[in-house]
Amino acid sequence: MKRTLLIVDDDLSILKLLNFILSKEYDIVVKNNGIEAFSWLEDGNMPELIISDLQMPYFDGQSFIKNVKISGFYREIPVILLSAAHDLDAQVSNMPFKVDAYIHKPFNPTALKTAINQVLQVYESPNI
Repeated sequence: MKRTLLIVDDDLSILKLLNFILSKEYDIVVKNNGIEAFSWLEDGNMPELIISDLQMPYFDGQSFIKNVKISGFYREIPVILLSAAHDLDAQVSNMPFKVDAYIHKPFNPTALKTAINQVLQVYESPNI
């Protein structure tokens, strides 16, 4: 059975590209903004990983991820940020919550797959 990835981005071309790159290995769920993504989670869905853009309308990536991380149900879901923000390093270091990885747009598909695999391996490892 394939693992489920939730991808949140307002750029339709990025969503299509990520679906194309990742759908052979994972079940992909795409949402256009944080409101849609959080609603999907609240419907009882639980992905193995979230990939989210930061800059989106309505409910931006930072607000979405903050709500995921403060939730008792979803806080253990690993998160990878995928963003074109020029100051992404600074934004990530100033966030009041932890993300598992972040990747700058434009991105290398191989680097993204590597990051996904590394993050999922960390969460699969038994806690000692």
